[in-house]
Amino acid sequence: MFESNEILDKLPKHLMQFVTTQDYEFYSPIDHAVWRYVMKKNVQYLSKYAHESYLTGLAKTGISMDHVPNMYGMNRILKEIGWAAVAVNGLIPTKAFLEFQAHNVLVIASDIRQKEDIEYTPSPDIIHESAGHAPIIANVEYAEFLRRIGEIGAKAISSSYDQELYEATRHLTNLKGSSGANDKELAEAEEKVKDLQHKEVEPSEMAKIRNLHWWSVEYGLIGELGEPKIYGAGLLSSIGESSWCMSAKVKKLPFTLETADYNFDYTKPQPQLFVTPNFAHLSYVLDELANSMALRRGGHKGLTKLIESKQLGTIELSTGLQISGLFSKILLNEEGKVAYFQTNGKTALAYHEKELLGHGITTHGHGFGSPIGKLKGINLAIEDMSPRDLEFYNIYEGRFVNLTFEGDITVAGEVITGKRTLKGKIILISFRNCTVKHKEVILFRPEYGIYDMAVGKKIVSAFSGPADPNSFDLTVPLSLPNVKIPKNKEQNKLENLYLAVKKIGSNSNELQTVFREAQENFPDEWLLYLEILDAIKEENVKLKKEVIKHLNQIKFRNQKVAHLIEVGLNLS
Repeated sequence: MFESNEILDKLPKHLMQFVTTQDYEFYSPIDHAVWRYVMKKNVQYLSKYAHESYLTGLAKTGISMDHVPNMYGMNRILKEIGWAAVAVNGLIPTKAFLEFQAHNVLVIASDIRQKEDIEYTPSPDIIHESAGHAPIIANVEYAEFLRRIGEIGAKAISSSYDQELYEATRHLTNLKGSSGANDKELAEAEEKVKDLQHKEVEPSEMAKIRNLHWWSVEYGLIGELGEPKIYGAGLLSSIGESSWCMSAKVKKLPFTLETADYNFDYTKPQPQLFVTPNFAHLSYVLDELANSMALRRGGHKGLTKLIESKQLGTIELSTGLQISGLFSKILLNEEGKVAYFQTNGKTALAYHEKELLGHGITTHGHGFGSPIGKLKGINLAIEDMSPRDLEFYNIYEGRFVNLTFEGDITVAGEVITGKRTLKGKIILISFRNCTVKHKEVILFRPEYGIYDMAVGKKIVSAFSGPADPNSFDLTVPLSLPNVKIPKNKEQNKLENLYLAVKKIGSNSNELQTVFREAQENFPDEWLLYLEILDAIKEENVKLKKEVIKHLNQIKFRNQKVAHLIEVGLNLS
């Protein structure tokens, strides 16, 4: 079962579709050995090259060096610093990932890399998430940046290209997790992802946020440009890249707004990295990017981005009224400002992120359109009119009115009522027997029913997703969890040897027996011999020499793992 807590209880219900239970019994003795190797190497190396928050954060978050962390244990400790963690299966949409961060929740892929990928894996795993992300959030300045990039990023507008790339990547992930996928299907799916990644397109807001997130949260460096420290989770969790990134072969550039324009390829070592002088500077750059987004700028450009995205989005008017739906049409007045907007299909109206009673997708199931701006020849906008002003201009209950807006939009009908805020500001006016036109083109007819007209001088914000998440069904297709392949006798025998080393501890005779059995059946299982070496007491010099000799023989036979063995020997 999934175990919740105070922080997780506050998550919006649409995010819960991604949450799964961590199957702790799924981790094999080999998985725990992989964890130990990576953690020992990381702590030894990163004590010199990581930001000071990393080691102190490891202690604060209670992450053990000895075994894969249990999510429930992590949550008990993360709660102390105002965060929580959830396990997920497979790839989840970037927007959802960022939304979790906005609610102070770390998303942890519960899979763990295989021994063959011990230095680096392009797919997120529990080493990357818990040993990479969790320790650094103990730094309050960084944790606030992480929350804010989640909050702002979740509102960033995607492009249709972003969605296509996500779908292609999700399909590839599903194939890799499926036991029935053939080589041809995998090759075709990989080729499609590769083609999309190299396609030249104008970066969307979401792409820029994703880039900024990558070069900070995942692959960030901090401090002096010539001698930086590591804080990015991708580097902290990769014993290969954490060494590589410090070499002169990797360019070190200042972390600025231009960083958001640098794309990345997660399957390759990064050719350049970006250095922030301190964690506060991250928030400064994030604010610069946010100031260029439709979230803060609104206007016709923001609405145009929503239309081009072909995805659910929201505009907020100057009165605070929020309209959420699939935007399809925009008409401008002579000054280039929005005079009219239209959605197609299910639409909901909200105020302060809460759906207006009676104005959900049931009422507006076929779309919503409205003029905005000022009336022709009248300097006073409707939203600024007092009740006496409204009566003077005939915008009053039971009266027939003919309104002409700048941009040649006319609304002619009988006023039913208006909806106001607590402060008395009018945000919506309803009409019966209403006709709405743009010049001679009819936009709404009396036979369509009640016409609800939004009130607002301008669009002050445009962002991805609904204002009130409860207004829509936000269920999305998910990546499939990795298929658990049944273990054969050989695999079970190998795992039992790993398990035996941990159980018997430093018992010399039993370790000798395990060592002999390993030599006979698994002569090249280098990680197992490092585990045996770690368990040997100092005084057992003879066995220690034998194990080291065998490891050196593996180094000679297999150059691919020679450096891994050498690292392990230095750590023992």
